[in-house]
Amino acid sequence: MRAFTYERPATPQAAAEAAFDKPGAKFIAGGTNLLDLMKLEVEVPLHLIDINRLGLDTIEPTGDGGLRIGAMVRNADLAADARIRNDYAVLSRALLSGASGQLRNKATTGGNLLQRTRCYYFYDTAKPCNKREPGTGCSALTGYNRMHAVLGASEHCIAVHPSDMAVAMRLLDANVETIFANGSKRVIPIADLHRLPGTIPEIENCLQPSEMITAVTLPPPLPGVHSYRKVRDRASYAFALVSVASVIDMAGGRIRAARFAFGGLAHQPWRVAAAEGQLAGQTLGDAGANRLADNVLAGARGFGHNDFKIPLVRRTLRAVLAAA
Repeated sequence: MRAFTYERPATPQAAAEAAFDKPGAKFIAGGTNLLDLMKLEVEVPLHLIDINRLGLDTIEPTGDGGLRIGAMVRNADLAADARIRNDYAVLSRALLSGASGQLRNKATTGGNLLQRTRCYYFYDTAKPCNKREPGTGCSALTGYNRMHAVLGASEHCIAVHPSDMAVAMRLLDANVETIFANGSKRVIPIADLHRLPGTIPEIENCLQPSEMITAVTLPPPLPGVHSYRKVRDRASYAFALVSVASVIDMAGGRIRAARFAFGGLAHQPWRVAAAEGQLAGQTLGDAGANRLADNVLAGARGFGHNDFKIPLVRRTLRAVLAAA
């Protein structure tokens, strides 16, 4: 690990100011992703800004009936909160399916959204990787790509976003609150937070270099059956091959409203909202699952080892509807 300097600012704005003043600085919260990358010299920050003591660790109700989750709320605490378990069960289930208990005790809400891909070639500094070193090429295109994207990829990068929590947040239409060095703030719909790779896969989100996440807000709870189904190689501590977050509201044996978001398929949590409306008034069954899958998978492309993900999405969707 390379040498770096360190500071612990007193306020969120002071943290953003420190990042603005020191090029090459990184915020550190739980550190469950950043420290691993620093040990491998994939990340080489010159300065670390510790944001653990900024008071961003509470969950509070909002005026419209939703919740505001501080960026430093730990994943374990968020999953265990009674309001999340009762009203946003899909989020609790997504969190509990991720990582290990020890990591969830340390990992934070803001950090989880910004964690970097677990692509093998991104972590291997001996291999070309456009995300790590722009312009060097994408080793996964012709390499072992079983975990990689089948949607939204480009010839420059086929990595996937690893977060389970982000998939549930996308389903719930969460908003991300941030602060800048000058004290100004903005609210980012989570659908706009993560970028597809295009020709610049090294730019993974819409945040400015010194912009810091302070909270995530959830809208009022959605009625219906909340589910998070994660297909993976082993029962715990494994990233999704395919995951489906869903909320399905039934009345009289027919779908009144339904939402679906997918993980393990793209550079960002994947959702096709236009396809969800086609299920309204329909009964649960394979026909509806197939129509939804056709819309979700429009333009899907495998790269060899990950071709199986496309039929796996269809089977997983059928299982989700059957369980509902």
